[in-house]
Amino acid sequence: MKGDPKNLGFSTRAIHAGQSPDPTTGSVSVPIYQTSTYVQEELGQHKGYEYARVQNPTRAALEENIASLEGGLSGHAFASGMAAISTLMTLVKAGEHVVCSQNVYGGTYRYFSQILENYDLSFSWVDSTDLDAVRGAMQDNTRIVYIETPTNPMMEVTDLAGAARIAHEGDALLAVDNTFLSPYFQRPLELGADVVIHSTTKFLNGHSDSVGGALVASRPAESDWFAFVQKSAGGILSPFDSFLVLRGLKTLAVRMERHEASGRAVADFLDQHSKVQRVLYPGLPSHPGHELQGTQATGFGALITFDLGDYDKAKVFLDTLRVMSLAESLGGVETLISHPASMTHASVPPADRERLGMTAGVVRVSVGLEDLEDLLGDLTAALAAI
Repeated sequence: MKGDPKNLGFSTRAIHAGQSPDPTTGSVSVPIYQTSTYVQEELGQHKGYEYARVQNPTRAALEENIASLEGGLSGHAFASGMAAISTLMTLVKAGEHVVCSQNVYGGTYRYFSQILENYDLSFSWVDSTDLDAVRGAMQDNTRIVYIETPTNPMMEVTDLAGAARIAHEGDALLAVDNTFLSPYFQRPLELGADVVIHSTTKFLNGHSDSVGGALVASRPAESDWFAFVQKSAGGILSPFDSFLVLRGLKTLAVRMERHEASGRAVADFLDQHSKVQRVLYPGLPSHPGHELQGTQATGFGALITFDLGDYDKAKVFLDTLRVMSLAESLGGVETLISHPASMTHASVPPADRERLGMTAGVVRVSVGLEDLEDLLGDLTAALAAI
């Protein structure tokens, strides 16, 4: 494609942004530049690349593409979602404070509470759906307001524009984990966020064959700093994984449409089933965040959390499934289903899980791209076994 795609549609940018044909061969796909270093033409003169930890053309193409889709200034790709979060948190110094959604991915909670608190960073865990609670948690030394929306796995929805105003009033940054919805459905930077976080492992890659993470910055200060940390700490995404995520992004729009269409149908099915005690999905009109989500996103996604009552019922249900895959992670073409209390959120103290409603009967499903009738048949059989 010739020219700058920034003013073109989402799908067009997903396919073309950062991905000009290879100048040597005309290859329509960005090559995997599997190299550790680059020969310099003469002392003090090179072609823009010196060492692969600092620059790699395949990774650069991915970073430009993600930045375009999120509407940011720059993208930065890392070896995992947690590596991206670790880089974000280098903005916070000892003695400074972070306001954080009370319900986040278990690995995020573990990193903040069991590692960063040892280095004199402090955290206030709040119900971020309540903006008064967010405002009340702000301190003079608050550096970041860290939001997941919808949250993992309780599907709580936060007013991003409101959270941005509160963060900026306190001279803090708003950082938003946008993994669950992807930039196809939600673009936090347009709502006032300063940084967007992704586990590229999930919907961006979409094929359960790569682990990675990304940060998208909206301002030069954070952009320059993230690039410096990539160079200095070295937690970068490999060329091959960068290629895989670029491959996945080309079909992000069509995948997300199918994910959500099936997700809505599965949520409706579960919501009407007598053996399901409650369903948490923002696409249901009964969800407390339904109306808000409709104003700040263009879709509701494919993540559904539901409660079967207790551990024994959840185990029978999960062990009976044949089409859905019992596994960690989400966002793949295959439907992935998990038990948060013993899997993704096992690091959260039991008392906190109970307080948040993440009881032993709670199950989380990421609806994939299989035939809907097969998914509903699988659910029907597994629920009948309880």
